[in-house]
Amino acid sequence: MRYSQLRAFHHVAVHGGFSSAARALNQSQPALSDQVRQLEQLHDTLLFYRENRHVRLTEAGNELFLLTRQFFDVEEQIGDCLSQHRQQLAGTLRVVADSALHITDSLRAFREANPNALVAIQTGNSEEVLQRLRHYDAEIGVVGNISPAPDLIEIPIGQAQIVAIMARGFLPDTVESLDCKALSDLPLIFRETGSSTQRCLDAWAKVERLVLRPVITVEGREALREVVKSGAGIGFVSRAELGNDINIRALPLAGATLEMKESLVFLSMRRDLLMIRAFLRCIEIGNT
Repeated sequence: MRYSQLRAFHHVAVHGGFSSAARALNQSQPALSDQVRQLEQLHDTLLFYRENRHVRLTEAGNELFLLTRQFFDVEEQIGDCLSQHRQQLAGTLRVVADSALHITDSLRAFREANPNALVAIQTGNSEEVLQRLRHYDAEIGVVGNISPAPDLIEIPIGQAQIVAIMARGFLPDTVESLDCKALSDLPLIFRETGSSTQRCLDAWAKVERLVLRPVITVEGREALREVVKSGAGIGFVSRAELGNDINIRALPLAGATLEMKESLVFLSMRRDLLMIRAFLRCIEIGNT
Protein backbone atom coordinates (compact mmCIF):
# COMPACT_ATOMS: atom_id res chain seq x y z
CA MET A 1 0.00 0.00 0.00
CA ARG A 2 1.43 3.32 -1.10
CA TYR A 3 0.81 6.88 0.03
CA SER A 4 -0.28 7.81 -3.51
CA GLN A 5 -2.95 5.09 -3.45
CA LEU A 6 -4.36 6.31 -0.15
CA ARG A 7 -4.31 9.89 -1.38
CA ALA A 8 -6.11 8.89 -4.58
CA PHE A 9 -8.78 7.00 -2.63
CA HIS A 10 -9.21 9.86 -0.15
CA HIS A 11 -9.73 12.52 -2.82
CA VAL A 12 -12.22 10.39 -4.76
CA ALA A 13 -14.20 9.95 -1.54
CA VAL A 14 -13.99 13.67 -0.71
CA HIS A 15 -14.96 14.88 -4.19
CA GLY A 16 -17.49 12.14 -4.96
CA GLY A 17 -15.98 11.08 -8.27
CA PHE A 18 -12.80 10.26 -10.19
CA SER A 19 -12.92 13.23 -12.58
CA SER A 20 -13.25 15.92 -9.89
CA ALA A 21 -10.63 14.18 -7.73
CA ALA A 22 -8.21 14.05 -10.66
CA ARG A 23 -8.69 17.77 -11.29
CA ALA A 24 -8.09 18.55 -7.61
CA LEU A 25 -4.84 16.57 -7.68
CA ASN A 26 -3.81 17.88 -11.11
CA GLN A 27 -3.59 14.28 -12.29
CA SER A 28 -5.06 12.33 -15.18
CA GLN A 29 -8.23 10.38 -14.45
CA PRO A 30 -6.90 7.03 -15.78
CA ALA A 31 -3.84 7.28 -13.55
CA LEU A 32 -5.99 8.11 -10.51
CA SER A 33 -8.43 5.26 -11.25
CA ASP A 34 -5.51 2.87 -11.60
CA GLN A 35 -4.16 3.83 -8.16
CA VAL A 36 -7.53 3.16 -6.51
CA ARG A 37 -7.90 -0.12 -8.40
CA GLN A 38 -4.43 -1.22 -7.27
CA LEU A 39 -5.38 -0.46 -3.65
CA GLU A 40 -8.57 -2.54 -3.99
CA GLN A 41 -6.72 -5.43 -5.65
CA LEU A 42 -3.90 -5.37 -3.10
CA HIS A 43 -6.38 -5.96 -0.26
CA ASP A 44 -9.03 -7.82 -2.28
CA THR A 45 -11.62 -5.28 -1.06
CA LEU A 46 -14.10 -3.19 -3.04
CA LEU A 47 -13.97 0.42 -1.82
CA PHE A 48 -16.36 2.10 -4.27
CA TYR A 49 -19.54 1.16 -6.09
CA ARG A 50 -19.11 2.51 -9.64
CA GLU A 51 -22.43 3.78 -11.00
CA ASN A 52 -22.08 5.45 -14.42
CA ARG A 53 -20.19 8.67 -13.65
CA HIS A 54 -20.86 8.56 -9.92
CA VAL A 55 -19.30 6.54 -7.11
CA ARG A 56 -20.52 5.48 -3.70
CA LEU A 57 -18.42 4.23 -0.82
CA THR A 58 -18.89 0.63 0.23
CA GLU A 59 -18.98 -0.27 3.93
CA ALA A 60 -15.23 -0.96 3.80
CA GLY A 61 -14.74 2.30 1.91
CA ASN A 62 -16.58 4.27 4.59
CA GLU A 63 -14.40 2.74 7.31
CA LEU A 64 -11.22 3.53 5.36
CA PHE A 65 -12.44 7.06 4.62
CA LEU A 66 -12.76 7.81 8.33
CA LEU A 67 -9.17 6.64 8.83
CA THR A 68 -7.79 8.60 5.86
CA ARG A 69 -9.50 11.73 7.18
CA GLN A 70 -7.58 11.26 10.41
CA PHE A 71 -4.39 10.44 8.51
CA PHE A 72 -4.47 13.50 6.27
CA ASP A 73 -5.59 15.66 9.17
CA VAL A 74 -2.40 14.68 11.00
CA GLU A 75 -0.45 15.42 7.83
CA GLU A 76 -2.01 18.89 7.81
CA GLN A 77 -1.06 19.35 11.47
CA ILE A 78 2.54 18.46 10.63
CA GLY A 79 2.52 21.04 7.85
CA ASP A 80 0.99 23.59 10.19
CA CYS A 81 3.64 22.88 12.81
CA LEU A 82 6.46 23.37 10.33
CA SER A 83 5.06 26.52 8.75
CA GLN A 84 3.27 28.38 11.55
CA HIS A 85 6.19 30.73 12.16
CA ARG A 86 6.81 31.27 8.47
CA GLN A 87 3.44 32.47 7.20
CA GLN A 88 0.04 33.72 8.27
CA LEU A 89 -2.69 31.20 9.02
CA ALA A 90 -4.74 30.41 5.91
CA GLY A 91 -7.49 27.95 5.08
CA THR A 92 -10.99 27.41 6.44
CA LEU A 93 -12.18 27.12 10.02
CA ARG A 94 -15.44 25.13 9.95
CA VAL A 95 -17.76 25.85 12.87
CA VAL A 96 -21.05 24.01 13.43
CA ALA A 97 -23.33 25.43 16.12
CA ASP A 98 -26.82 25.20 17.54
CA SER A 99 -26.34 28.89 18.35
CA ALA A 100 -23.28 31.05 17.63
CA LEU A 101 -24.26 33.90 19.98
CA HIS A 102 -21.65 33.05 22.62
CA ILE A 103 -18.73 33.00 20.16
CA THR A 104 -19.44 36.07 17.99
CA ASP A 105 -16.75 38.13 19.74
CA SER A 106 -14.24 35.28 19.40
CA LEU A 107 -15.07 34.86 15.71
CA ARG A 108 -14.43 38.55 15.13
CA ALA A 109 -11.13 38.35 17.03
CA PHE A 110 -10.13 35.28 15.02
CA ARG A 111 -10.78 37.06 11.72
CA GLU A 112 -8.85 40.13 12.83
CA ALA A 113 -5.88 38.00 13.86
CA ASN A 114 -6.06 35.79 10.76
CA PRO A 115 -7.20 37.87 7.77
CA ASN A 116 -6.26 35.12 5.30
CA ALA A 117 -8.48 32.54 7.00
CA LEU A 118 -12.11 31.88 6.05
CA VAL A 119 -14.73 31.04 8.70
CA ALA A 120 -17.56 28.77 7.53
CA ILE A 121 -20.48 28.49 9.96
CA GLN A 122 -23.08 25.73 9.72
CA THR A 123 -26.14 25.23 11.91
CA GLY A 124 -27.36 22.02 13.45
CA ASN A 125 -28.85 20.56 16.59
CA SER A 126 -26.63 19.04 19.26
CA GLU A 127 -26.59 15.55 17.76
CA GLU A 128 -25.72 16.93 14.34
CA VAL A 129 -22.92 19.06 15.80
CA LEU A 130 -21.26 16.06 17.44
CA GLN A 131 -21.76 13.90 14.37
CA ARG A 132 -20.06 16.44 12.09
CA LEU A 133 -17.15 16.80 14.49
CA ARG A 134 -16.65 13.04 14.65
CA HIS A 135 -16.86 12.73 10.87
CA TYR A 136 -14.24 15.48 10.44
CA ASP A 137 -16.77 17.79 8.76
CA ALA A 138 -16.01 20.62 11.22
CA GLU A 139 -13.23 21.69 13.55
CA ILE A 140 -15.26 23.52 16.22
CA GLY A 141 -18.73 22.82 17.60
CA VAL A 142 -21.01 24.83 19.87
CA VAL A 143 -23.63 22.81 21.78
CA GLY A 144 -25.85 23.06 24.81
CA ASN A 145 -25.97 20.72 27.83
CA ILE A 146 -23.43 18.29 26.43
CA SER A 147 -22.68 15.01 28.21
CA PRO A 148 -18.97 14.31 28.84
CA ALA A 149 -17.32 12.09 26.22
CA PRO A 150 -13.75 10.72 26.19
CA ASP A 151 -13.11 11.79 22.58
CA LEU A 152 -14.16 15.43 23.12
CA ILE A 153 -12.69 18.46 24.82
CA GLU A 154 -15.33 20.80 26.23
CA ILE A 155 -14.87 24.47 27.11
CA PRO A 156 -17.84 26.17 28.89
CA ILE A 157 -18.64 29.49 27.21
CA GLY A 158 -21.91 30.62 28.78
CA GLN A 159 -25.41 29.72 29.81
CA ALA A 160 -28.89 30.93 28.92
CA GLN A 161 -32.39 30.51 30.29
CA ILE A 162 -34.97 28.53 28.31
CA VAL A 163 -38.05 30.63 27.56
CA ALA A 164 -41.39 30.12 25.86
CA ILE A 165 -41.94 31.93 22.56
CA MET A 166 -45.18 32.78 20.77
CA ALA A 167 -46.59 35.17 18.22
CA ARG A 168 -47.41 38.64 19.53
CA GLY A 169 -51.08 38.69 20.45
CA PHE A 170 -51.19 34.92 21.00
CA LEU A 171 -51.65 35.59 24.73
CA PRO A 172 -52.87 38.82 26.36
CA ASP A 173 -50.16 41.39 27.08
CA THR A 174 -51.07 41.14 30.77
CA VAL A 175 -49.59 37.63 30.89
CA GLU A 176 -45.98 38.10 32.00
CA SER A 177 -44.95 34.46 32.50
CA LEU A 178 -46.17 30.94 31.80
CA ASP A 179 -46.96 28.56 34.63
CA CYS A 180 -45.12 25.36 33.74
CA LYS A 181 -47.87 23.23 35.26
CA ALA A 182 -50.33 24.74 32.75
CA LEU A 183 -48.29 23.80 29.66
CA SER A 184 -50.28 20.58 29.18
CA ASP A 185 -53.33 22.66 28.28
CA LEU A 186 -51.57 24.78 25.64
CA PRO A 187 -50.78 24.06 21.96
CA LEU A 188 -47.08 23.23 22.05
CA ILE A 189 -44.55 23.17 19.23
CA PHE A 190 -41.56 20.89 19.80
CA ARG A 191 -38.14 20.63 18.19
CA GLU A 192 -36.74 17.40 16.77
CA THR A 193 -35.31 14.66 19.01
CA GLY A 194 -31.69 15.74 18.58
CA SER A 195 -32.32 19.24 19.98
CA SER A 196 -30.66 19.86 23.36
CA THR A 197 -33.38 22.40 24.22
CA GLN A 198 -36.00 19.73 23.62
CA ARG A 199 -34.08 17.17 25.67
CA CYS A 200 -33.88 19.63 28.56
CA LEU A 201 -37.63 20.27 28.42
CA ASP A 202 -38.43 16.55 28.17
CA ALA A 203 -36.19 15.71 31.14
CA TRP A 204 -37.83 18.40 33.28
CA ALA A 205 -41.34 17.20 32.35
CA LYS A 206 -40.40 13.63 33.26
CA VAL A 207 -39.17 14.68 36.71
CA GLU A 208 -42.33 16.73 37.26
CA ARG A 209 -44.48 13.85 35.93
CA LEU A 210 -46.06 16.12 33.37
CA VAL A 211 -47.31 14.84 30.03
CA LEU A 212 -46.50 17.37 27.33
CA ARG A 213 -47.84 16.56 23.88
CA PRO A 214 -46.97 18.75 20.90
CA VAL A 215 -49.47 19.70 18.25
CA ILE A 216 -46.60 20.29 15.80
CA THR A 217 -42.98 19.11 15.65
CA VAL A 218 -40.40 20.89 13.51
CA GLU A 219 -36.83 20.36 12.34
CA GLY A 220 -34.55 23.24 13.27
CA ARG A 221 -34.69 26.50 15.16
CA GLU A 222 -35.62 28.67 12.16
CA ALA A 223 -38.56 26.43 11.31
CA LEU A 224 -39.70 26.65 14.94
CA ARG A 225 -39.64 30.44 14.83
CA GLU A 226 -41.60 30.59 11.58
CA VAL A 227 -44.31 28.22 12.83
CA VAL A 228 -44.54 30.07 16.15
CA LYS A 229 -44.79 33.40 14.32
CA SER A 230 -47.79 32.08 12.38
CA GLY A 231 -49.70 31.80 15.67
CA ALA A 232 -49.85 27.99 15.63
CA GLY A 233 -48.67 27.56 19.22
CA ILE A 234 -45.91 27.95 21.80
CA GLY A 235 -42.30 26.88 21.31
CA PHE A 236 -39.21 26.85 23.48
CA VAL A 237 -35.71 28.23 22.89
CA SER A 238 -32.80 29.39 24.99
CA ARG A 239 -32.37 33.16 25.19
CA ALA A 240 -29.15 32.68 23.22
CA GLU A 241 -31.30 31.53 20.29
CA LEU A 242 -34.05 34.11 20.67
CA GLY A 243 -33.07 36.68 18.05
CA ASN A 244 -34.70 40.08 17.59
CA ASP A 245 -37.91 39.32 15.69
CA ILE A 246 -40.49 41.92 16.73
CA ASN A 247 -43.30 39.52 15.81
CA ILE A 248 -42.24 37.00 18.45
CA ARG A 249 -42.78 37.41 22.17
CA ALA A 250 -40.77 35.57 24.83
CA LEU A 251 -42.07 34.72 28.30
CA PRO A 252 -40.17 33.19 31.23
CA LEU A 253 -41.36 29.87 32.62
CA ALA A 254 -42.73 30.22 36.15
CA GLY A 255 -42.18 27.30 38.49
CA ALA A 256 -39.08 25.92 36.78
CA THR A 257 -35.49 26.93 36.19
CA LEU A 258 -34.46 25.53 32.84
CA GLU A 259 -31.05 26.59 31.58
CA MET A 260 -28.85 25.69 28.67
CA LYS A 261 -25.13 25.50 29.37
CA GLU A 262 -23.37 26.30 26.13
CA SER A 263 -19.98 24.74 25.43
CA LEU A 264 -17.37 24.89 22.73
CA VAL A 265 -16.25 21.37 21.77
CA PHE A 266 -13.71 19.73 19.48
CA LEU A 267 -12.12 16.32 19.07
CA SER A 268 -9.35 15.72 21.59
CA MET A 269 -7.18 14.06 18.94
CA ARG A 270 -7.37 17.29 16.87
CA ARG A 271 -6.34 19.62 19.71
CA ASP A 272 -3.04 20.42 17.99
CA LEU A 273 -4.61 21.45 14.68
CA LEU A 274 -3.39 24.97 13.99
CA MET A 275 -6.88 26.30 13.15
CA ILE A 276 -8.26 25.04 16.46
CA ARG A 277 -5.34 26.38 18.48
CA ALA A 278 -5.67 29.79 16.83
CA PHE A 279 -9.39 29.93 17.61
CA LEU A 280 -8.85 28.83 21.21
CA ARG A 281 -6.47 31.75 21.70
CA CYS A 282 -9.30 34.07 20.63
CA ILE A 283 -11.67 32.38 23.11
CA GLU A 284 -9.11 32.96 25.87
CA ILE A 285 -8.75 36.62 24.87
CA GLY A 286 -12.53 37.04 24.95
CA ASN A 287 -12.72 35.59 28.45
CA THR A 288 -10.02 37.83 29.94
